[in-house]
Amino acid sequence: MGEEPIVLSDGVVTLRAFEPDDAPAVLGACQDPLIARFVPIPQPYTAQTARGFVARRRADWDGETERSFAITDALTGELLGAIARHRRAEHRAELGYWLAPWARGRGVATRALRLVRDWSFETTGLVRLELFTHPDNEASGRVALRAGFYREGVRRGWDLDREGRPEDDVFYALLRDDARAPGP
Repeated sequence: MGEEPIVLSDGVVTLRAFEPDDAPAVLGACQDPLIARFVPIPQPYTAQTARGFVARRRADWDGETERSFAITDALTGELLGAIARHRRAEHRAELGYWLAPWARGRGVATRALRLVRDWSFETTGLVRLELFTHPDNEASGRVALRAGFYREGVRRGWDLDREGRPEDDVFYALLRDDARAPGP
């Protein structure tokens, strides 16, 4: 059943399990219109919602299929975002991430994605890592490409928006046998 949460770091960002004290920073980050637009978070996003998110993401370590990390500044410990690996099959996992507005434009998401990518391939039998973005979320697509993922294309009607309408998503994938991505 599960495993003890681990810590991953490249000296610039550190990925660790969520802690209850992270809830205020999660609340602040999730007031951002871009997160609300591209991540299916409840609206309005309240302090209670943030506490529930932190508790659920910490509990991801109790099972076998979910692994969630708080993305933090390696020097200050400041919460910068979140990244998760969702095991969808024995050989395949889906990755997802978001960054607080104050963390953008510094390569944080790319560093976090590379850490999870490398850790996933080193410690599991996963063959495929994938992620998808809204077509308008070009910044997240650039993160995937910088982390070595390949753009596979658009899946029409893949997801539903908040009103239940179909929306397209752009898919990116990386196979264990693909060439390694360039370093940080």
